[in-house]
Amino acid sequence: MLITLAVATPARAALTEGPRLAAIYDSILHAHFDQAESRLTQACPPAPVEACQALATVAIWWQILLDPESRLLDARLEKAAAAAIAGADAWTRREPGRAEAWFYLAGAYAPLVQWRVLRAERLAAAREGKKIKEALERALALDATLQDAHFGIGLYHYYADVAPAALKVVRWLLLLPGGDRVKGLREMLQARDRGELLRSEADYQLHWLYLWYERKPEVALALLRGLDARYPSNPIFLQRTAEVQHEYFHDHRGAAATWETLLARARAAQVGGARLAEVRARLGLAAELIETSLPDRAIGHLTAVIALQPTAPYSALALAQLQLGEAYDRLGRRDLASAAYQAALAVVPERDPANVRARSRAGLRNATRAK
Repeated sequence: MLITLAVATPARAALTEGPRLAAIYDSILHAHFDQAESRLTQACPPAPVEACQALATVAIWWQILLDPESRLLDARLEKAAAAAIAGADAWTRREPGRAEAWFYLAGAYAPLVQWRVLRAERLAAAREGKKIKEALERALALDATLQDAHFGIGLYHYYADVAPAALKVVRWLLLLPGGDRVKGLREMLQARDRGELLRSEADYQLHWLYLWYERKPEVALALLRGLDARYPSNPIFLQRTAEVQHEYFHDHRGAAATWETLLARARAAQVGGARLAEVRARLGLAAELIETSLPDRAIGHLTAVIALQPTAPYSALALAQLQLGEAYDRLGRRDLASAAYQAALAVVPERDPANVRARSRAGLRNATRAK
């Protein structure tokens, strides 16, 4: 996974046009994707073309993260990654002693590997992850000052240690060495503090580790709040903040307040993908209102979503109808609840990661028994 948040700059810049490329990476993390695309065309040259190809792929990956269940950008990411990998691989063949060539080869693979993990293509992700590790090791062997490269190495060391047994079998099949959780985290933090290009994305990746393995949700929450302070136009950071407040702290009022902040920004067009962010914020806020016994207030947000007839985020319309049924159920309005559950079943997409179909059918059975 690719990463960012330089606090200190190395004594000697190891990457050509590093500050300029770092500023473009910031545009991506601000969710200013059109701006990033325009700035990439102006930056390369003098920055290496292969670097811009890698960053263009990163930009597509962050657009996918806005609506990860949607498959609309998948083919575009695969095509961009293939071009970036081919370009960087050719660079390493022309200049095998150039550290940044190997670094950008790893960077070209990184969004692709993250996408494969998202789509549960674990064997392919492991195979390409091995190529990232080998390229980064080659880069550091050539230039030990290339601090950004330590993040990918650290990420490998960490996950290779904490991975479930099934994934360790995959590692064994690919002849990958074992990991070291402590060393990996130390390497990632080193890159976060001293890196030139890969800065704030490091915080985003680290927040997952602090949640899943380090069991330090307060640190993860602080990282997310720091990201939102730096990149308020990216809705992902506020969304993740609300989800962490809900799941790890059971702070429904706090999560509701976070969703309200995101909703206000979306309605003021202050975030990337404002319409999508508005829908997601209303769904999240409605869920918290139902959780805190305020279903009557949730209904207004859900009917607003339904009126928009959204096509994004994925399955939003079906989710809105499902939650509307749950809100009416809480109010004892069984006929309206049944109608909402039926409406959810009518629009639920074939792929149903939110399990809307089963939840709606269960709601229908409960509403019928209650009547």
